Formats: sequence, structure tokens, C-alpha cells
Amino acid sequence: MSKGRIIEALGKRKILLSDGAWGTLMYAKGLKENECPELWNITRYSDVMNIATEYVKAGSDMVMTNTLGANRFTLSNHSLQDKVQEINISAARASRQAAGDDVWVMASVGPTGKLLVMDEVTELEIYEAYKEQVVALEKGGCDAVCIETMSDLEETLIAIRAAKENTSLEVIASFTYTKTPQGEYRTMMGITPKQGAIECIKAGADIIGTNCGNGIEQMIGIVEEIKQALPDAYVLVQANAGLPENIDGKVVYSEGPEYMAQFIEPLIEAGANIIGGCCGTTPEHIHLMRKVLDGINA
Repeated sequence: MSKGRIIEALGKRKILLSDGAWGTLMYAKGLKENECPELWNITRYSDVMNIATEYVKAGSDMVMTNTLGANRFTLSNHSLQDKVQEINISAARASRQAAGDDVWVMASVGPTGKLLVMDEVTELEIYEAYKEQVVALEKGGCDAVCIETMSDLEETLIAIRAAKENTSLEVIASFTYTKTPQGEYRTMMGITPKQGAIECIKAGADIIGTNCGNGIEQMIGIVEEIKQALPDAYVLVQANAGLPENIDGKVVYSEGPEYMAQFIEPLIEAGANIIGGCCGTTPEHIHLMRKVLDGINA
């Protein structure tokens, strides 16, 4: 594409803006609680493309695909395991159509939901599932793959290998961390930001990071820990708009666009190179982040 590779842009010391939440916008468009969001890539293609378009218009330098759970294991929960290729290719094409030539498309690849530690699945089965997904996403037109919302290091390393060995996509690896009572950040499987970052870079990831699980202010400490371990690494941050609350039967996120925008500069000072949003964030959040970044990148 005309913008070249993501890491080339980051090498020029440019701070990039990713997009915001997809699920939040899909629920606003009518997604039901037990419905498979990835099936929309086939049945409601225009709605999926329009979400990506909203983020492009808001100023995102890169948009994701609606494929977080589009691996064969997760899709099997909806008896859709035979539609892996169709769902992923269609998702990639929707985001690519919205992005045009000037915005990168990052393939969203999430956990399989299977536990290697419990022998629910073999490493080869995990590898083949990720291979199947990332090959389809590249075929649909993605520029990079973002292995995101991860907690298991071993599974993440397998996903990185599957992408590196079977595609030419740039690879981002992003974990979800929570703060322990002892004040340490760890994934549900006990991985620290330092450990996750070091092992993913060793495995070939081009960019490392963190998404979901925290509001934007809490992400600062995670980024600092990553950069202390790997000062030269490129870091992606996609924060929630705070933690979800159930108010009158509706899920509400408390961090508005103005609140999140005020933490862009502190995140950059901590070492973030790509900033965006996760659960609860909207095009309005991204638009205000764009205004802040335009001043910084000027």
C-alpha cells in the first residue's frame, strides 16, 4: 500500500492512531447477546464496512477487522467452523474497502478459547487453526495481524509463528493485563508485561502491546514496564473506556472522549507508539485522540 510498512512509519518517530471498539458499535447496530459477531462479515457486510469507515473518517491510521473470534475453535461454538475462510476473507475485504490505500488494515486475531495447559488441544492444532485464519486474512487484503486480547504466552507464540511462517504480514502481539492485589500487572495466566514483551519479540513479533482490561490511565504503567525491558520496542496500546458498569440493564463505560484524550501525551511519554481504543470507545473518542496526535506529530 502507499503508506509502506507500519514499522517504517514508526521508525520515523511518528505516533500512529488505531481505531476503537467494534463490539460496542455492533451492539448499537443490533447485535444480539448470543449472536456470532463474526457472521456479520457475511450476513451484514455493509454494516461491518460502515464501522471501519466511521473510524477512518474519525482519523484512524489503521483499522481492525471483525475477526477476533474467527478461528475454527471459537466459530465451532456457533457451528461455523466450516466458514473460517469465508468469514475472514469477507471481514478483511470490508475493512480494506473502507480503508482504501492510505489506511492500514490490521487483522484481529484472538484466543482460541482452548487451554494447552489442560491438554484440551495440541500445539499443532492451535498452529493449524491460526494458520488457516491468518492466510485467509492476508488473502482478503490485510497489511498486518494483531494477535490481541491474549493471556496465554504459549498460545501467543504459536500464533506469531503461524503468521510469520505463512504470511508476509507485519505481526503485533498484544496481551490483556490486570493489576494484582500486590500491585503487579499480569495476564490471567500469570504473564507479566516484561515477560510477554521479551518472548514475543524473540518469536518474531514486530510490535508488542496491551489492549482491553484497563482504562487509559492504567495503561501507562504497563507501557513503562514494557519499555524498561525493551527500550527500542514499538508498543501498541488500546485501552478500554474504563471498566464496564451495568446501569439499568445497559453496559456503560465511564471514560468519555475528553477524559481519554488527556492521557495521550502521558502514554507517549511512557513509550507508546500506536494508540487507540478497545471496549467502550467510539469514533468520537478516536476523533479527539486524532486532534491531540496531530498537534504532537506536527
